Amino acid sequence: MRKSTIAIAGFMAALLTMSAAGQASAAVFNLDTNRWEYGTSAPQVTKGKRYSPIQKEIVAYETQHKPGTIVVETSERRLYLVLEDGKALKYGIGVGRDGFRWSGQHKITRMAEWPGWTPPPQMRKRVPDLPAYMPGGPENPLGARALYIGSTLYRIHGTSEPWTIGSAVSSGCIRLTNDDISDLYTRVRVGALVVVRQ
Repeated sequence: MRKSTIAIAGFMAALLTMSAAGQASAAVFNLDTNRWEYGTSAPQVTKGKRYSPIQKEIVAYETQHKPGTIVVETSERRLYLVLEDGKALKYGIGVGRDGFRWSGQHKITRMAEWPGWTPPPQMRKRVPDLPAYMPGGPENPLGARALYIGSTLYRIHGTSEPWTIGSAVSSGCIRLTNDDISDLYTRVRVGALVVVRQ
């Protein structure tokens, strides 16, 4: 039995075929390489890749920012959610690769669960075969949750590629594991300040 998944606007996002062993293969768009990668579906796409997830933890953190503020320390590859009493919840993150890093202060303007992805015009110019839109789901590059940062093109979002956490890998967005972005999502609100430092 053959199954196919077709993205919106006629773009084929993934083609699932059942093998003799009963395992499905799938195509996933990798934002880091700007290419479609073909392999086994969800849990097995990571086969052969070894990584040690960076565990979130509560740490001492002196800052003038009020609780609820998100501080991204790009050079550390860490995100801090400011808590009460001089503490913060620290998460491991993936950050922008060379040429895509940025800094500034903005507020969260939108939050979404399993967000759809509309590649920006600049990215579609670099990679003409990108879909105009990809619906949300486990294979979407934005992962399980997304926090939209001001009026920028950047987001704090999840990823189906947890081995990239701790690296400079993105086109400017801040990525966390799906578990960590889901946790952060429950702790922040629209209007929260996001401070990104180099």
